[in-house]
Amino acid sequence: MIVPKSPQIRRMLQYVGLPLLSLACFDLFVVVAYKALHWDWVALPHIPLALYGSAIGIILAFRNNSAYSRWWEARTLWGAVVNNSRSWGRQVLTGMRATAPGEVAELNAMKERLVYHQIAYVHALRQHLRGLEPWWELKSILPEEDLTDLEGQKNVPLALQVRMGAMLDDCLERGWIDPMQWRALDESLNDLADAQGGSERIKNTPMPKQYDYFPQLFVQIYCVLLPLALVTNMGWFTPLGSTMVGFMFLALDKIGRDLEDPFDNTIYDVPLTSITRGIEISLRQMMGEKELPEPEKPVAGVLW
Repeated sequence: MIVPKSPQIRRMLQYVGLPLLSLACFDLFVVVAYKALHWDWVALPHIPLALYGSAIGIILAFRNNSAYSRWWEARTLWGAVVNNSRSWGRQVLTGMRATAPGEVAELNAMKERLVYHQIAYVHALRQHLRGLEPWWELKSILPEEDLTDLEGQKNVPLALQVRMGAMLDDCLERGWIDPMQWRALDESLNDLADAQGGSERIKNTPMPKQYDYFPQLFVQIYCVLLPLALVTNMGWFTPLGSTMVGFMFLALDKIGRDLEDPFDNTIYDVPLTSITRGIEISLRQMMGEKELPEPEKPVAGVLW
């Protein structure tokens, strides 16, 4: 996610890159052909440019709203992951009681294991959505035997949830939690599963191809028509006016395409690395740890 503190004109111009350069070159060709070579046939002053621009603007606005809705839903789902992870940590650390003095050490180890599994879960889910291997992230969180058991799993975060559910059942059988506490903890797991399912739905259901292809095609046609319609009135200033208007339409088109896939591990995505690091810090703090990881900071104006 881009988080610049001030407008970055250079990045804005680079954003549309080659298409904008191609448009500027075409604008120069049209104005030279019309003004210097006197090719009057290149001018098409009767094109209803305003009508075309209005129609394309509506199409782009509709597509961009749909793309932003996907991006914002992804962020909302990960807000639920944050909240339920904290609730899970609080419920585990404050709701479990040993039934005998000799079980205190074993119960504390179980609490730590449950919380660390939740930390591993959010990191594994992030990597799962980005299509990356989770093992490097989990190596410093889970013991070797747990990692060995997870090898070969296609959906590692789901496997971690199953293990957390099994540990909860064990705690219930040993009397460390009562049925009401078990139900509350199980509901937290269910809410996490709902958030994971929603994220996977967004990841595995791309925008319809027509939403990507046709707006881009319409913008390109409009940019080609711009200098042809403007050259009669603007003359040598045609490249200036055409390139500025074309830049706005090209940028709007690219904005929609960048936002439609919020888990593609690009600079425009939901900042999952920052979110999961924040969850890890919160849960480790709940366990009383003093040496906490540092929050993620923007790198070159991008928060990952």
